[in-house]
Amino acid sequence: MKLTSSAFADGAMIPAQYTGVAQDISPPLAWTEVPEGTQAFALICDDPDAPSRAQPRPEGPWVHWVIYNLPATAQQLPEAVTRQSELGQPVEAVQGKNDFDAPDNIGYRGPMPPEGSGPHRYFFKLYALDAPLDLSASDADKESLLAAMQGHVLAEAQWMGQFERK
Repeated sequence: MKLTSSAFADGAMIPAQYTGVAQDISPPLAWTEVPEGTQAFALICDDPDAPSRAQPRPEGPWVHWVIYNLPATAQQLPEAVTRQSELGQPVEAVQGKNDFDAPDNIGYRGPMPPEGSGPHRYFFKLYALDAPLDLSASDADKESLLAAMQGHVLAEAQWMGQFERK
């Protein structure tokens, strides 16, 4: 399975409009070469460099996006997915909690690392699943999503972007 974005190259700097210092909208993502038997997709975006590469968080990467139960027919996430738990057209899915404070803890929140902390890496990880997940949006965070996906992952793909506030 392959994951791509038309907004930035893999490993490149993430354009400002997809960060917390500008429009803070989700970037467009697309995927191909989906394995047979895929019934749903899930995606996690996180920053392992928070608050800095030299001093990562003991709790693990900072989570920017949790979205799951994208239908097997989905081939992309458009730019600027709305920030609500239950999504309808054009994106049918459920969004879980990120690591930001409420009310900003649902849906995508873009990079906004501390100034002077150096470049941060943001990993968009897509999972092809053999079944939709029975996971309540109110309980869905990265840890519960990963637990619910155990034994259901058919394939994984990732795309990485970077961002730095000087």
